[in-house]
Amino acid sequence: MSEAVLGATDAAASGEPHIVEPVAYDAILLAGFGGPEGQDDVIPFLRNVTRGRGIPEERLEEVAHHYRHFGGVSPINDQNRQLKAALEAELAKRGIDLPVLWGNRNWDPYLRDALVEADQRGYTKLIAIATSAYSSYSSCRQYREDFAIALDETSLFGHIAIDKVRQFFDHPGFVTPFIDGVRDGLTQIQRDNPGIDLFSEVEILFSTHSIPSTDAARSGPAERGFGEGGAYAAQHNAVAEVVIESVKRELALEGELAWQLVYQSRSGPPSMPWLEPDINDVIAQLPARGKRAVVIVPLGFVSDHMEVLWDLDNEATESAEENKLYSVRVPTPGTHAAYVSGLIDLVLERRDGVQVKDRPAMTDLGPWYDVCRPGCCENVRLGFKPALAGLQP
Repeated sequence: MSEAVLGATDAAASGEPHIVEPVAYDAILLAGFGGPEGQDDVIPFLRNVTRGRGIPEERLEEVAHHYRHFGGVSPINDQNRQLKAALEAELAKRGIDLPVLWGNRNWDPYLRDALVEADQRGYTKLIAIATSAYSSYSSCRQYREDFAIALDETSLFGHIAIDKVRQFFDHPGFVTPFIDGVRDGLTQIQRDNPGIDLFSEVEILFSTHSIPSTDAARSGPAERGFGEGGAYAAQHNAVAEVVIESVKRELALEGELAWQLVYQSRSGPPSMPWLEPDINDVIAQLPARGKRAVVIVPLGFVSDHMEVLWDLDNEATESAEENKLYSVRVPTPGTHAAYVSGLIDLVLERRDGVQVKDRPAMTDLGPWYDVCRPGCCENVRLGFKPALAGLQP
């Protein structure tokens, strides 16, 4: 097994878990998932997302109706435009001269387009921000693989180096918006439901994207021993606990708030085990437990893209209505000031070589790695492909 770190700056090429050597980056690469921006884009976009997985066209058509419900336009591209503008404004406010380039994995503008722009502008050292906070194949390693693919497609391997900020699931900038949202959600429930008992009659559901159980088990480095759900489940649970305890302090609540981690947006065949329980199944069980209200927290998501708008605002909210539950859906970080500021802080960690002890992390799991460890977040079905920002494979 090679321990090379492909396409990295000299500092990150050392392969150390945390890089504390300053790096003079030329630009920030904002890496998005991408989404269709018209009805004609929907099926080609879904083909891009599912390439190599053997998904039949009829299944793509089933998913397509989610996008067609919104005119064939995913909100994710516009959200990333807003995030890019917010990052640029924060950089300007701090007097930091770092341009922000934007490229997507699955739709225009593609990562390769951003790299071509970087080359044309003379940038050779990029620090990437992936718009995903947790560790798993689809939320981390696949981005790193796509960086390698983009460098290969543009023949820029060896000319442009790409490092990546650490997974930021427990960075205060990411967690704070959820603390604000859950606090405000509980306050709204109390206001609209006089006399409700927050401890016995309200359930807080922290929702994230379900992934195959085999991928979950291999998320994060194997030597950490996270167990069946891997780092993916462990990180979500740790952040949820921080949110709950923070909300209790802010609202001066004495008692235990009821909460659980749930999953959504499953897309695999019934024969393949995915992480459970499904949020809609859980909501259906709440009335029998004496619940009158539910707080839906999109803990796994950075913005209100399609999985939030359809699976939570549509399906989960309808499930709550059908079960006569009052429901509140908490906002995602989006362009929350703490989130935007936190992303810039993550960039500066790497630019300035901040010592690990000085890096903020709100759980005992972090601060996470700058350079992913060997074998981290393996995709069992597809095997290992070249990936940047981590030790091979």
